[in-house]
Amino acid sequence: MEEQTENKVEDDKKKQKAESNQHEIKCAGCSADLQFKPGTTNLHCQYCGAENEIEIEDIEITENDYLSTLKKTGGGAPTQEVTIVECNGCSAETTFDPKVSSDQCPYCGAPIVIRDAHSETLIRAESLLPFGIDKNDAFDTFKTWLNKLWWAPNDLKKYATQKELFVGMYMPYWTYDADTYTDYTGRRGDNYTETYTVNVNGQSQTRTRTKTNWRSASGNVHVNFDDTLVRASDSLPIKLIHKIEPFDLENLVPFNDKFITGFRTEKYQIGLEDGFEMAKGKMKPRIESAIRRDIGGDQQRINSMNSTYDNITFKHVLLPVWISSYMYEQKTYRFIINARTGKVQGERPYSKIKIALAIIGGLAIIGTIVGLVMAYN
Repeated sequence: MEEQTENKVEDDKKKQKAESNQHEIKCAGCSADLQFKPGTTNLHCQYCGAENEIEIEDIEITENDYLSTLKKTGGGAPTQEVTIVECNGCSAETTFDPKVSSDQCPYCGAPIVIRDAHSETLIRAESLLPFGIDKNDAFDTFKTWLNKLWWAPNDLKKYATQKELFVGMYMPYWTYDADTYTDYTGRRGDNYTETYTVNVNGQSQTRTRTKTNWRSASGNVHVNFDDTLVRASDSLPIKLIHKIEPFDLENLVPFNDKFITGFRTEKYQIGLEDGFEMAKGKMKPRIESAIRRDIGGDQQRINSMNSTYDNITFKHVLLPVWISSYMYEQKTYRFIINARTGKVQGERPYSKIKIALAIIGGLAIIGTIVGLVMAYN
């Protein structure tokens, strides 16, 4: 009975908080929905300009125990039920606005139908980085990028007028902490100089060369990792995602629904366990560097390494990006901006006509030069 009473109290608190949040995202002046204003901590009304300050909770962003969460035992990460819709074109799964019946996939531009939405229980994101760059700045960056594409088809520039193609997206990431202990075997190389004599035109000359003395090495290294960042989505090419990093994770704030008003979030596709395997790959170079330092000498060779991982913790975080996708000659091209730093990456088509004309022009120049040389001779 006591447990039921506690559950009812907790449910009432959640209901009151939800009602309070719903009230706070409505404009007091015109009753329109407020949206988060990038670069601020305010909710903004696009119709009358009213703004409400978002109160950021003064709480520590904690790490979740990895093994407890995998085993679904006490001490694991909190979960939540979310409603998502899947794109039939690229399989990306994102949240949606329940007030609309259809939408466009931000990753590939394909139409998505809201009636195909479904609910899932997922590990809840407990922190995020709010958008720091608004849509106008992101679109200006996109236009600048398009104008620099010398080898792009001329008609590609028409996309520089389509701001509606830009979508603000909170992408899912995992961060992992771990203490690693690695046993290794290898070889240490110590360089030394050897003097030798050669005969040049009947005369002896002394020269030197560097040789290496190799000997076996083994040992153990201890390396700690903090906030190793791993993408939890396959919706965008890895090369694009990696090239817009890093994110300023030191500025993470506790999750608040108000920060995502006016934006969309993507469901993680790469699970917690698979994400940690990817984190191990990002940790490996640092472990190898520690091994080489431990071996010492002038050169090092690593023959084997066996790592164990202790005190593994993680966070599920949402990081902001602006995404644009467009179709050109039946192929999808994507453009992505780090909405904190403004760093950009994109895919682009090439103009076969421009490349062909450049080759022809180059051959013509070479032919002219050859003709002049032959005439001179």
